[in-house]
Amino acid sequence: MTTIAERLVDGLVRHGARAVFGIPGDYALPLFAALERDGRLPVHCLAHEPALGFAADGAARSAGGLGVAAVTYGAGALNMVNAVAGAYAERSPLVVVSGAPGQRDWAGPLALHHQVKDAGSQLRIYREVTAAQAVLDDPATAPLLIAATLRTAAEQSRPVYLEVPRDRVDAPCGLLPPSPEAEPDGAAAGAAAQAVMALLRRARRPALMAGVEVRRYGLEDQVAQLARRLGVPVVTSFMGQGVLAGRDVPVAGTYLGRAGDPFVRELVEESDGLLLLGVILCDTNFALAARPLDPARCAHALGRTVAVGGERHEGVSLAALLAALEALPAPVPAPPPRRRPPAPPSPSVAADAPLTTDGLAAALDRALAAYPGMELVSDVGDCLFAAAQMRPRPVMAPAFYAGMGFAVPAALGAQAATGRRPLVLVGDGAFQMTGMELGACAEAGWDPLVVVLNNGGWGMLKAIDPASRHVERAGWDHAAMAGALGGDGYRVATRRELDAALALALQRRGRFQLIEVMLAPGSLSSTLAAFTAGLRAAPAAAIPAREVPVPA
Repeated sequence: MTTIAERLVDGLVRHGARAVFGIPGDYALPLFAALERDGRLPVHCLAHEPALGFAADGAARSAGGLGVAAVTYGAGALNMVNAVAGAYAERSPLVVVSGAPGQRDWAGPLALHHQVKDAGSQLRIYREVTAAQAVLDDPATAPLLIAATLRTAAEQSRPVYLEVPRDRVDAPCGLLPPSPEAEPDGAAAGAAAQAVMALLRRARRPALMAGVEVRRYGLEDQVAQLARRLGVPVVTSFMGQGVLAGRDVPVAGTYLGRAGDPFVRELVEESDGLLLLGVILCDTNFALAARPLDPARCAHALGRTVAVGGERHEGVSLAALLAALEALPAPVPAPPPRRRPPAPPSPSVAADAPLTTDGLAAALDRALAAYPGMELVSDVGDCLFAAAQMRPRPVMAPAFYAGMGFAVPAALGAQAATGRRPLVLVGDGAFQMTGMELGACAEAGWDPLVVVLNNGGWGMLKAIDPASRHVERAGWDHAAMAGALGGDGYRVATRRELDAALALALQRRGRFQLIEVMLAPGSLSSTLAAFTAGLRAAPAAAIPAREVPVPA
């Protein structure tokens, strides 16, 4: 017989977890002690619970497998809800493991510290932001609950919640049940694949859009192979930018509707056979469509549903659909689309001119040409739109949920899980939320390259509402903070200074490198400027009034 904690680690390792990100508290101390004794998953302690969620999310997104965040009851777990909500919205398999009061604690006459209403408050809150939940208070049922909950996280690629009372951590329990063989999708997958191929055969202008689920389920190689067989134009959604980077597939670009490349927009909006693989239908991806997508002209695979025209094929995973498509003959390639018009030459910028966001994106492209596999971890705001202007590379960002403060801790989680050095793009506002987590780098041996875009405030909000009085931020010297946190800092304001700082920072290893880019006043990336202009010009969506029953 072994313990509940050991069985929990068994399940996490089985599903590809590589580390635990945690902050101990009194109700979680037995759990942390058990993790340390077990030793299979290193425990990295950060400074604030939201960063734990972002780091675990980043580990899952970058390495595949489960990301794990361990917290104490109440004040710890509830402080992490926002990060878990973002992981749920963006389909990232984050496991929340919360220590909790023991049964004898609840039996006393006094209310417990960290308590909200009652013993079940935290569980009820987490039901809103996770796909499965379990309380491991019974050694007889704990193995089955652990196995089922973690399997849900892996299969649905969404967060789950496990609560471990502190007096049950070392309770003896049996082995985990074996992982069941995946149920074959069989006839459903075959029927869905036939419907998809029929749509593509009829299409005169077929196209393929790859979305975020392609990366979540580790299916980039399979999608690249399908794209080569089909011979159709390939684009990515905004959430999926960087998908297929490094594969032998020409990706035309990232679809941004009216704010993006007209050539890419035409490929998507004029297609009469659009195959959407793992694309979330949300405003981030499609708010600026000049022409709404027609379901009759689309095949859409997301979650475990494939919709082709008016038909829905339930219970078909993206992996099963791709396997079924591989078994079918590819349609005769359609006539090639019109060729992309040549891009206008980039305007020359004087080496000592003030830096703009577009200039920053161009400089990063030049400097990173020798590092094509370096993952880009971006926060929300103009840094994410600047990333869309760069050459394709793996990108991780909270593009849909848009939670600020994601990038720095997510990059730490990514490097902990993969060992690869990430590039971080973060605005000064988001950096002020979680940038202090860089203090964990020295102990863990992480050395991310962090680029802070300093425009003196929340730049995207300035672009949306220039008249707002609440978007300015204090002028912190972020580069000066780097030394105190164990890294190297550079503050740059011209292209010449940026090029020199990038060259030095890319060579230095072993300490994190922070480059603070002082942007010219009012600087916006071309993509964000077009995006916000499109939002202002877009007509308001017609929302039908809800029918209210009239009393008799």
